[in-house]
Amino acid sequence: MKLATVQKLYEQDFALWIEETVKQLKSGDLSQIDLENLIEEVESFGRRDKRELKSRLITLFEHGLKRYSVPLTDCYRGWEVTIKRTQSKLKDILEDSPSLRNYLVAIYDKCYQEAVENMRIEYDSDFPDDCPFPSNVDELLNTKFWENNQHK
Repeated sequence: MKLATVQKLYEQDFALWIEETVKQLKSGDLSQIDLENLIEEVESFGRRDKRELKSRLITLFEHGLKRYSVPLTDCYRGWEVTIKRTQSKLKDILEDSPSLRNYLVAIYDKCYQEAVENMRIEYDSDFPDDCPFPSNVDELLNTKFWENNQHK
């Protein structure tokens, strides 16, 4: 398939563009690769993973804050299930891309601040300004971190 055709395919049928690009890569025929769009797509993978990591960390903090500070015992089980599921998804992301562990550490405080702002809108509870949860990634993702009253 000619390069001009492959480039049009990117706009017209993305799934077929991927199929053709993979076929060309596997065959070693790099002369007809739509390099510009391929580079753009590869770069977008990294951005997508970072957005997902940030979103899930905020969710983890929101539900941790609810479990830590909101005295609605009937809701605890649901919050804990969400925490466990979110911990699992975060571990999956970090298993696939271990270098994102540094990114998680870098956005930790910002994500906590966003989570606490969200919870202050949703609940009339006293949420701590400083994150009460462990900053150690392994502890955050493998324990019932909301039960720990020690500040990071």
